[in-house]
Amino acid sequence: MKKSYQDIEQKRSEGDIWFNDLKRKRSQGPTLHSNRYEGCSASTKSVHAGQYDDPTTGALGTPIFQCSTFYLNEASYEAIAEGRGRDEMIYTRYGNPSQWSVQEKLSALENAESTIVFSSGMAAISTAILGMLDKGSHVVSSRDIYGGTYNFLYEDLAKYGMSVSFTSPTNIKDIEANIQEHTKILFFEALTNPLLKVTPIEALVALAKKYNLRVIIDNTFLTPYNVKPLDLGVDLVVNSATKYLNGHSDLIGGTVSGSRKLIDVIWPQMLKNGGAMDPHGCFLLERSLKTFALRMRTHNANAMALATYLENHSHIKKVYYPGLASHDQHELAQQQLGGKYSGMVSFEIKGGDKNAHSLLKLLKLPKEATSLGGVESLISLPYNTSQASLTKEQQNAIGINDGLIRLSVGVEDIEDLISDFNQALHTIFKQQPHYA
Repeated sequence: MKKSYQDIEQKRSEGDIWFNDLKRKRSQGPTLHSNRYEGCSASTKSVHAGQYDDPTTGALGTPIFQCSTFYLNEASYEAIAEGRGRDEMIYTRYGNPSQWSVQEKLSALENAESTIVFSSGMAAISTAILGMLDKGSHVVSSRDIYGGTYNFLYEDLAKYGMSVSFTSPTNIKDIEANIQEHTKILFFEALTNPLLKVTPIEALVALAKKYNLRVIIDNTFLTPYNVKPLDLGVDLVVNSATKYLNGHSDLIGGTVSGSRKLIDVIWPQMLKNGGAMDPHGCFLLERSLKTFALRMRTHNANAMALATYLENHSHIKKVYYPGLASHDQHELAQQQLGGKYSGMVSFEIKGGDKNAHSLLKLLKLPKEATSLGGVESLISLPYNTSQASLTKEQQNAIGINDGLIRLSVGVEDIEDLISDFNQALHTIFKQQPHYA
């Protein structure tokens, strides 16, 4: 029988008193004492925040510190003895100037005290979750999540003596009904994959406070350009940096951002899992982030225009895009996202998966490939890519219908993208007059 939230809160308070009573002051970072440009907007932060200008060589931009280890000194030994190893250069898995620089830029963009970069999005997700749990813990998450995350929660948590319940990402009552005595985390995607449902973050945070839970939000589809979950009260925000943050389809990476206290809890778990981002990957990510705001503005604008075009096309059954008035949660999207709705569009084509496959082959600009968030448009079918690990029944249960297509809209000229869809759709349906 589920206990009342007062019982749960008392138990949590007793169990977590050691954590809440920690008094040692934590500064932002760790840091190379770079400027965060905290009074500036997204483009300025993207270009300048965290950049390390080498004082010895005068190099403009952060060098690649391609080394595995660093000279030890008294400061190093003192930090190790006092449990402050994260604030000194000791070993690249622990920290590296290339990591610190890009982490500082990400913290500026997220309005976070601290950030860790990882070797992949799944390394970030799994480490953040495991770092916040112990044996017997329970997680409430969404049925509408990335397949890799679903597999980790469903298949792996049980190996650690933990459990998970999957709920609707939009129904707060359903989420609350699944909270148990040992629930520790609410893990949801800000914008779900692939049906672009909007998680009501502020309501989720209020629910977490009621039951003394932590909220972790995967913000990959929206990024801190479109919404900053930490500003809405979320405890930790994760991103697959492979996607929009890097934006060039040439890097695998992940990020976790939040308060210095919580990121310090995640850091030892990262050391044990071994998922640190390598220095060259950090260089690529920092370089790409300099154009982050520019890219996101174009992704957003192009997606809105293409979603509108598709919604008005006679051979498209349905379009999923939170910027459209037809979206079930358009009002919430307006309030929570402030007019910035992502570069992702999903839609259903008449004729089902057969015509969906034909469309992917006929398009010349969008590339048929998994992943998303690159400067080039990418297109795929969720049933055999991102949600391929789910059974057909599970896919149907979350709304992955016949003919569903997921489109990551790139930064090409929108006129060219619309023209390309015109020719592809015309070719398909002129051969199938019964769909006219």
